[in-house]
Amino acid sequence: MRKSIIQSTARYLPPRRVPNAELEKYMDTSDEWIYKRSGIRERRWIDEGSELRTSDLAFMASNISLIKAGWKAEDLDLIIMATQTPDLYIPGAGPILQNKLGLETTPCLDIRQQCTGFLYGLQVADAYIKSGMYDKILLSCAEVQSIGINLTTRGRDMSILFADGAGSICIEAVDTHKDVGVLSTVLHTQGEYHKNIYLDLSVGYKEEWIKEGLHWPQMKGRDVFIHAVKRLPEVVNEILNQTNMKIDDIDMFIPHQANVRINDHVCKKLNIPPEKMFNNIDRYGNTTAATIPIALDEVLEQHPDVKTIMFLGYGAGENWGAIIYRRMI
Repeated sequence: MRKSIIQSTARYLPPRRVPNAELEKYMDTSDEWIYKRSGIRERRWIDEGSELRTSDLAFMASNISLIKAGWKAEDLDLIIMATQTPDLYIPGAGPILQNKLGLETTPCLDIRQQCTGFLYGLQVADAYIKSGMYDKILLSCAEVQSIGINLTTRGRDMSILFADGAGSICIEAVDTHKDVGVLSTVLHTQGEYHKNIYLDLSVGYKEEWIKEGLHWPQMKGRDVFIHAVKRLPEVVNEILNQTNMKIDDIDMFIPHQANVRINDHVCKKLNIPPEKMFNNIDRYGNTTAATIPIALDEVLEQHPDVKTIMFLGYGAGENWGAIIYRRMI
């Protein structure tokens, strides 16, 4: 049977560290206020005035992942690019990444699923591999959000959270009868709540929009939190029931890094041992589509023997879901 095996992982974070105290220059906030509400101590942003964009960060992470997999870019059958901050509004960042990898006609698929971009991207890659269409796929998730956030007190609910970074994985088709690879996927969307997190570009940057601050991303943080802490435990139970597994069968939970309070709530609700819930939001902030692959790369460095992993996330759309993956070790 064809299974989807993650052959390598990689991350790239801009070197510029932005501690909470630095944000005090822009808005009414403090390290204590930010940490209490999010669990963030610092985040990574590209340098001020830098011309680096999402495809550049994706390129750096992708190159590392290719090297670790022992692949050349020419070996790729497909590139899947997940981001909510493409270099250009049209086209997506996928073709730009493809060109930077030195490729000519390799197909690219851009997906814009925000915080669940990795989950949707991995499901798509798994479907392509199991169908027999492709054998080697690069999934790259990257964001440059620091240049598009409102660095004022009015925008602080979002600007304290979002950060820049990239995570990439190489996925390969392997014929095996072992119970490995992507074991199960559960994804959901509830469009009723699409305005809990949104950015409306449909009317352009009209003067009155700029005056009202509506040209920046908008978020109803309390509503997002309420829905996330309800839906994430539900989807964890759903996928465990689907696979006839229990919490104890999962070696590590790797959640989207939106807010450590959400992840802590999931732990308490489901009695997950805290050491099984991986968090790095304190150091990197919320890199949206990139949080899970960045965390996966760190998990495999720190816990090389971990075998069965659950990825889970919740974000704009509203989209949420979970994937159970078992490593081939």
